[in-house]
Amino acid sequence: MRDLNRIALFACTVLMALAATAETILHVAPGGNDAWTGRKAESVVPDGPFATLQRARDEIRALKKQGALPEGGVTVLVAAGLYELPAALELTQEDSGTERAPIVYRAAPRAEVRLTGSRTLTGFVPADPAKLPVAPAPAAKGNLFCLDLKAQGIGDFGEPGGGWGRFDRNFAELFFNDLPMGLSRWPNNDGLACIVEPLGATPVDVRGTKGTVEGCFRYEGDRAARWVNEKDLWCHGWWFWDWADQRQRVAAINLGEKTITLAEPHHAFGYRKGQWYYVYNALSEIDQPGEWCIDRAGGLLYFWPPAPLESSRVTLSFLPHLIVLKDASHVTFRGFLLEGTRNTAVVISGGTRNEIAACTIRNTGADAVRITGGSMSGVTGCDIYNPGNGGVILEGGDRATLTPCNHYAENNHIHHYARWTRILQPAIGLSGCGIRVAHNLIHDAPHMAVLFSGNDHLMEYNEVHSVCYENNDSGAFYAGRDWSMRGHLIRHNYLHHISGFEGKGCVGIYLDDSFSSATLYGNVFFDVSAAAFIGGGRDNVVDNNLFVDCTPALHIDARGMGWSHDSIINDMPRSLRAMPYTNALWKARYPRLQNLLEDEPAAPKGNVISRNYVWGGTWDRIEEKARPYQTFTNNVIVPGPFADGVSFQLRPDAAIWGAGFDPIPFEKIGLYNDDKRASWPAVHTPRPRGQRQTGQP
Repeated sequence: MRDLNRIALFACTVLMALAATAETILHVAPGGNDAWTGRKAESVVPDGPFATLQRARDEIRALKKQGALPEGGVTVLVAAGLYELPAALELTQEDSGTERAPIVYRAAPRAEVRLTGSRTLTGFVPADPAKLPVAPAPAAKGNLFCLDLKAQGIGDFGEPGGGWGRFDRNFAELFFNDLPMGLSRWPNNDGLACIVEPLGATPVDVRGTKGTVEGCFRYEGDRAARWVNEKDLWCHGWWFWDWADQRQRVAAINLGEKTITLAEPHHAFGYRKGQWYYVYNALSEIDQPGEWCIDRAGGLLYFWPPAPLESSRVTLSFLPHLIVLKDASHVTFRGFLLEGTRNTAVVISGGTRNEIAACTIRNTGADAVRITGGSMSGVTGCDIYNPGNGGVILEGGDRATLTPCNHYAENNHIHHYARWTRILQPAIGLSGCGIRVAHNLIHDAPHMAVLFSGNDHLMEYNEVHSVCYENNDSGAFYAGRDWSMRGHLIRHNYLHHISGFEGKGCVGIYLDDSFSSATLYGNVFFDVSAAAFIGGGRDNVVDNNLFVDCTPALHIDARGMGWSHDSIINDMPRSLRAMPYTNALWKARYPRLQNLLEDEPAAPKGNVISRNYVWGGTWDRIEEKARPYQTFTNNVIVPGPFADGVSFQLRPDAAIWGAGFDPIPFEKIGLYNDDKRASWPAVHTPRPRGQRQTGQP
């Protein structure tokens, strides 16, 4: 009773605060009616709540047509409940608020308000083995259920493809009690098979790494005998490089030759011996709880539920998006649980000062939030997990004029992402000009944490761990291949427990393929295989960082003077000349660009390595051709274990203070608790070295 009184008091306090700002309050509730006025939370005819967000949006439009927005704006207060949206809530310029009269869509205080793009499934029946097109696994006997999706009005299932170069998503996914279920696969869980021999007719040779163009290869063992009659069989493989996976449909299986032929188009890089893959969406491979597959042609779904169906909720993603803003401004969505989309949950294009705050976003087919164009919009305080692709993608500003968009991603907890598309799907992606990424906690992902391109971005106070565990030539923070992308500051981040696929090594901050002019200042690296990595770039600053048990702390190579010389010299001048880098604005902002093309452009010139404190691990791995171009000052290298465990508090007598080391504000790194946090505290555990995530779809 005491808790209920506290909740009631809190709700009254919020409502009084809303009233004090003189804005109009509209109500939406599961038992509402779109014929009512929406002016009261309780079901009172005719003033009770609306039933849908679309009706609340239309009411705001009507208010605006009557004149200016009410002083203080409009708040749409949504009551607790599950809302299976019939379509995405779409807002345009006419749905905008103003700086003094914003539009706020808000979950009721302390209420779970679920906006879902999925459909609840009922009507499962036990599968009759005699009627199945293939023999089921022995373990599935008595556990396999079937559902006719077309009978439920669902006829579009999308395609279970994706991967390198195919990032758009439209595939229907199955969820059981809010957890994503895994498409049936072999080997199970995180097991992988390897290509015995690529059999394509056209050879590929990349600096001695050989394979074939066509997707035909020899496999090992007799497992494929179970798959020959499968109706819609797929392979997910890391076919040539471990940073370029792709999902491809199986076109043919030859049991006599022990070959699998994949449907065209072929993978962009080809196929080579020893690379790994698994087979999925096979009815015959449903052999453990939680596995499912779909016969898209017949509209049939097969499933081994992990718990009794009658006491569980089973859903299938249906809508591509939940919330779409196009050129709307001053709109906030706060406190919702958003889930169950086939594509990105929230899409914002254009407009200014839009915000997604204190939301939980999960189980999406693609990204959680994507913001393109416009200015000063962002995502703050959200919990994001189990997106099929990435977390928050931000794009905006004008690179040519160096006009910042001032988008932001702040105080978000993003984890277990890239669930479906495993490569190039960051927790936070930023491109354009002038974006801030701060105080986020990012962990548990097969590839990168932050992917950035463009100019003048700020990445600070983030904690990142247990990423890149499915790849080695990858980085937690990553950018590459453009001299003109300058002005980035990466400061006061904590990167730890990053060791790559099978513990074989990857990178903390990866400035790849001659990427230039980033400043790495005041970061903390602990147990990172290669912490700061300059891949042939120029004018980078690595200053005042703390490296603990990293192997190595610093890597610098001269690839532009060696194996990548032709690529760098032929390709990168084009992207540089695409920018007005010789005009007065660029000359003032980036003076070192002005004579780059005449100053040994392929050489890693102008990097400054100063005041770094290195404890344990190894210090540097620098190519001899690169070393003469670097400037080293006041770095301190101390062998052996760190003096103070992993608290990283430096003692007053630490040698680095004599080198002018600036204190690192450890207390500011990571998430912070405020009224826009979706939850508190955050629970997370670093992944042991070499461990991979299980249960891939």
